[in-house]
Amino acid sequence: MVGVTIDGRETKAPPGTTILAAARDMGIDIPTLCHDDALEPFAACRLCVVEVEGMGLKPACVTDVADGMVVETESEEVVEARTVILDLLLSDHPLDCMTCEKAGACKLQDYAYRYGLERSSYVGEQNEFLVDSVSHLIERDQSKCILCGKCVGICDQVQCTDAIQFVGRGFEATVDTSFEHALDESVCVKCGQCIDICPTGALTNKQLKGTRTWEREKVRTTCPFCGTGCNLDLNVADGKVVGVTAAYDAVVNKGALCVKGRFHTDFIYSPERLTHPLIRKGGEFAQATWDEALDLVAARLGTVKQEHGADAIGVLSSARCTNEDNFVLQKFVRATLGTNNVDHCART
Repeated sequence: MVGVTIDGRETKAPPGTTILAAARDMGIDIPTLCHDDALEPFAACRLCVVEVEGMGLKPACVTDVADGMVVETESEEVVEARTVILDLLLSDHPLDCMTCEKAGACKLQDYAYRYGLERSSYVGEQNEFLVDSVSHLIERDQSKCILCGKCVGICDQVQCTDAIQFVGRGFEATVDTSFEHALDESVCVKCGQCIDICPTGALTNKQLKGTRTWEREKVRTTCPFCGTGCNLDLNVADGKVVGVTAAYDAVVNKGALCVKGRFHTDFIYSPERLTHPLIRKGGEFAQATWDEALDLVAARLGTVKQEHGADAIGVLSSARCTNEDNFVLQKFVRATLGTNNVDHCART
């Protein structure tokens, strides 16, 4: 263990611990826009600079603690450096916070408020981008991208898709797909990991548009679409499920979700859902009452079991049912029908 002093408080940390990690263990908040514990340190935003005695300003996310190190996280020099960095970021960032989908959950907005920046002091050319809204799931607004690299990192290092990457250099640099194709024309698998990790409004879940962050209640549940058991948060507004956000404190998936878990709750309110049982009459489906449909199913299952045995019956469950319904169904198949011929369709 090495001894380090941060903001006048002494602590000990294992060798190889970064200043950022040591400070957070002490409850000291060092701002950062590009860092995430799930990703390799990138040190792009430089907002986490701290003052190290005898070394000057150092990025806390990639600087390891050393025995006897003295660190100041909010010194006058540190605050000035962070203010300049935020000033530069805002110089090429639209200030439409009143109507931005990320308002209230934007890290750039939070830090601008923290350091008292209402607008940028720089005057000059700003990049202008058309909003990419071709995908029916993800909306991209490059004008709000701060090039923190978190979306690139999680797509490459966690999702292992590598659908997006940095393109261009300097003022012309952007994050884009290969050959600048639309997301729907790229290798993107629509996991939506990039949306959750984006600190600004550059990436938006289109299903959540129309409701503000503070209007949505989060209800923790387990994804029903396969047997992995991923946890997710249903976002509920006005009594309706409006979308899904990842649960980063979940043991099973640690925030990771696939396209089904994140986006396929839209079936709940689909106009194509059946609202009445259908039975086949004269070769055509006809609407029936629940009693009529259940009596028919019970009679046919009983006949097949009696004439051919229980193993002549097979039951296919649905990923669009709740986990509780699926559990009851498999229990019915095994305990009542007497067969293990039950499967679950994890596809949508």
